[in-house]
Amino acid sequence: MGIQNLRPTRRAFLAGGGLVIGMTLVGRGARAALIKGAPQGAPGRNADLNAFVRVAPDGTVTVLSKHLEMGQGPYTGLTTIVAEELDADWSQMRVAAAPADDELYKNLAFGLQGTGGSTSIANSYEQLRKAGATARAMLVAAAAAEWGVAAEEIAVSAGRIRHAGAGKEAGFGEFADKAAKIEPPSEVKLKDPKDFKLIGTDRHRLDTDGKTDGTAVFTLDVLADDMLVAMVAHPAHFGATVKNFDDGEARRVPGVVDVKKVPQGVAVYAENTFAALKGRAALKIDWDLSAAETRSSPQIYEDYRAAMQGDAFEAAKRGDVGQALSAEGITSMAAEIVFPFLAHAPMEPLDAVLMTAEDGAIDCYNGSQFPGQDKAAIAEVCGVDPAKVRINVQLAGGSFGRRAQFGSPYMREAAAVFKASGMKRPVKHMWTREDDIRGGFYRPIYLHSIRGAVDKDGNITGWDHTIVGQSIMGKDGLDDTTVEGTADMPYAIPNLRVLAHQPKLGVPVLWWRSVGHTHTAFAVETFLDRLLDRAGRDPVEGRLALLKDSPRHVGVLKKVAEIADWGAPLSEGRQRGVAVHKSFNTYVAEIAEVSIAEGGLPKVHKVWCAVDCGVAVNPNIIRAQMEGGIGYGLGAILFDAIDLGEGGAVVQSNFDDYRSLRINEMPDVEVAIVPSSEAPTGVGEPGVPPIGPAVANAWRRLTGQPVQRLPLTSGLVA
Repeated sequence: MGIQNLRPTRRAFLAGGGLVIGMTLVGRGARAALIKGAPQGAPGRNADLNAFVRVAPDGTVTVLSKHLEMGQGPYTGLTTIVAEELDADWSQMRVAAAPADDELYKNLAFGLQGTGGSTSIANSYEQLRKAGATARAMLVAAAAAEWGVAAEEIAVSAGRIRHAGAGKEAGFGEFADKAAKIEPPSEVKLKDPKDFKLIGTDRHRLDTDGKTDGTAVFTLDVLADDMLVAMVAHPAHFGATVKNFDDGEARRVPGVVDVKKVPQGVAVYAENTFAALKGRAALKIDWDLSAAETRSSPQIYEDYRAAMQGDAFEAAKRGDVGQALSAEGITSMAAEIVFPFLAHAPMEPLDAVLMTAEDGAIDCYNGSQFPGQDKAAIAEVCGVDPAKVRINVQLAGGSFGRRAQFGSPYMREAAAVFKASGMKRPVKHMWTREDDIRGGFYRPIYLHSIRGAVDKDGNITGWDHTIVGQSIMGKDGLDDTTVEGTADMPYAIPNLRVLAHQPKLGVPVLWWRSVGHTHTAFAVETFLDRLLDRAGRDPVEGRLALLKDSPRHVGVLKKVAEIADWGAPLSEGRQRGVAVHKSFNTYVAEIAEVSIAEGGLPKVHKVWCAVDCGVAVNPNIIRAQMEGGIGYGLGAILFDAIDLGEGGAVVQSNFDDYRSLRINEMPDVEVAIVPSSEAPTGVGEPGVPPIGPAVANAWRRLTGQPVQRLPLTSGLVA
């Protein structure tokens, strides 16, 4: 079925559209929503200079972002990179989502189109510099041909093309069509970084205004005429399936149109969200638990302790750990650290709109982290040629890893629901907050067992570390994400062993913001802090001594100690903790100042952060991502856990019992960016790992009690 009531908007032409154009789609009785992904408008309106750069007649430049904008800033960062090499004026720059094309828009770190692993800027930096420089060269060549001058004599600055000798000047739009017909140069010269005008300076984010005034469009905003809202009733136990169901009461709810069994549960179709919710609640379903995970979280922890006695993968080994831990005169220490399941809990739950277009293709609108995989999933489930599926990528209201599912299980559910509907009416498939919190794909439960040794001179001589947890990648062999941050720890400890056990579990798991570093940084940095304390070493000076072979670790640690004035007297009742960690090739050190608040809870007053992420493309976004990562990580380590109760059902359901950090709990954050000429690396995730151990180390100094079970507030009075 075709999209009804389409009309172009002024915003559409200002925003550009890449291979897409913004349109207004008016839903019945609903406000207009900007749709990205409708077919391109009038031929020649925009000129494609390459896969990433389009120029309109008015000189507006639209960068096609191969990476999803979910709050982490790639729309602005990638546009900055192109604008720099294009010598454009920032005011003429726009951005739009690229279409689904795993080859043309592949993530160079993954080999397919996808956003994640803090790779958006890192994998695109050279690629988009070349895209911008190539587009510039083509515009210059077109101008040189038109003016009859040598290309080398033409200058480009702030979006204007000039030849001083001929007295000629023009904007990009005047030569866009001619430039698009020119054969792109095979090689282009990139700028010397000393000549950068945009890279390295604060840029106003391109998505901020729309998100501030409400004009930004997320999948939840997408509406279509005659659209159904669909919701699926899922089992309370992972692995359970539908045995039988009674939909009599559901069908009597006003607005409910149909009820269908799908592989993931039972789908209710309705004319509106309220009716879909009421209809789903009225279903009576008998679930088959024969293949379900029915263990509680405490039972899983016990099974993990038993698993430590079995065969393990050896992730790292140097020296003789056994001898170091039993040597005469050493002081030994042991710890068990327990990490719960964690949900991602993005502000916008999973959702998608699917409809059959007038040309017979299936249009899907969603905030897709892996659009090529989503496209393949829809094609397979609906039984159509992938060429007849269009993914129209929308802004996403957060993710933290939630939307980055290999195999696209959520999109398979949405496609199954659409197919079961008959694919005649548009369908908005939605999950509620409760569906999301209880929907699995969690950061796994992990159990760490660590033993360490300190000799009589205060040197840490041995470290034996065992980790038990599911393989996020589903590997039968060693999953590097289980041990990242431990097997490659930077500290100069002569005797080190890291073992991993990866038991199977019926709970689906997924990467969570900073993946394995979410637990390994905490375990390493809190245990190291205890060993340094036992050795009588200062937490900062002791780390620096152990990091002599890692100058970038040293750089951020010294910088954070400087800006925090480490060692200065503290207010009564406060203590500080420090942590430093490398993740996604970015180095971050953090110091947290903590006190004991009313009810015995931790109060984090301020966090100092130093980050070395190579070339700082946009310092404003880097600071924002450090601040956001600190807030996100702090909420998790203080409050969050997904627990399986007796029988294996998830206990938590919404922000009342799986709560985010509240605004009054957010500490003051000061961020220092360490200057670097190294290639840029990611910032979306690396701010998260150090905050937990920094706070826990301060808490131990305050209370004398090490934190060995998360969340930190477990057992404390609220």
